[in-house]
Amino acid sequence: MEKISVVIPVYEEEENLLPLYKELKEVLNSLPWDHEIILVDDGSRDNSWNIIKEISSKDPAVKGIRFRRNFGQTAALVAGFDEATGDVIITMDADRQNDPKDIPRLLEKLQEGYDIVSGWRKNRKDPFLTRKLPSAIANWLISWVTGLHLHDYGCTLKAYRADVVKNIQLYGQMHRFIPAVASIYGVEVAELVVNHRPRVAGRSKYGLSRTFKVLLDLIALKFLLSYSTRPLHIFGGVGLLSLFLGFISGIYLTYVKYAKRQPIGNRPLLSLTVLLILAGVQLIVLGLLGELLTRTYHESSGKKIYAIREKTP
Repeated sequence: MEKISVVIPVYEEEENLLPLYKELKEVLNSLPWDHEIILVDDGSRDNSWNIIKEISSKDPAVKGIRFRRNFGQTAALVAGFDEATGDVIITMDADRQNDPKDIPRLLEKLQEGYDIVSGWRKNRKDPFLTRKLPSAIANWLISWVTGLHLHDYGCTLKAYRADVVKNIQLYGQMHRFIPAVASIYGVEVAELVVNHRPRVAGRSKYGLSRTFKVLLDLIALKFLLSYSTRPLHIFGGVGLLSLFLGFISGIYLTYVKYAKRQPIGNRPLLSLTVLLILAGVQLIVLGLLGELLTRTYHESSGKKIYAIREKTP
């Protein structure tokens, strides 16, 4: 390890920036590696950007990035990842609830051979109903869907090896799922209990509405983890099931029509049978089109469907 990059998304945190910078510099200066701090202003409407410029003008290790508007925390982290030049990237919030003193512990854990070390706010200093309870449910659900069991997916305080995180494409609000997305490539993930402090200035930008966005992103993540390179397996599987049910009901209607001599034209089952067969054909065709798009994407972009950790000499 030669250099550490600390990436911090900032959204209207003018009261917290200077105290956070002083705390962070004290910790980073005590470490035996070079460092840089990347502050990404995610469209703040307060004085955050002017403070970032002031800090950057006095400290060459600080870089400031300002978005034209609020794009969200994922976009801010991606911009920081793109700008980072360190071998290890640390992410943390700008609200000072993450403790910079936990950074050396994250780095020690990373040096044990892990690729990602995720913080766990075990004693979280947030309201129970609006923050802690929805978070606990979301963490359980994400762990169940992805197969990667972490206590606290939402903790921004994490340490990443740069070669891992720079090869992950993130969209929407997928930043909280980085460990799960990276697990596709077989990275080693560890979790570490970190200090979580109560907010002393500014206000939280998140509420219960974020829960629904997490659920939608989780559906997209499950598809990416399981079927991104084989869409025919999910669409074709559902399509075959639909065709099977349609043919079964069709055989039954044929039996009723010709064996029992009963009319079937006014039966809702006839409409359902036609619908199931048509839906099955459409889903299989959709899966085939997905296969073509997947192959076109990988072959035209040269993107590999695997990741190599190292090679022998």
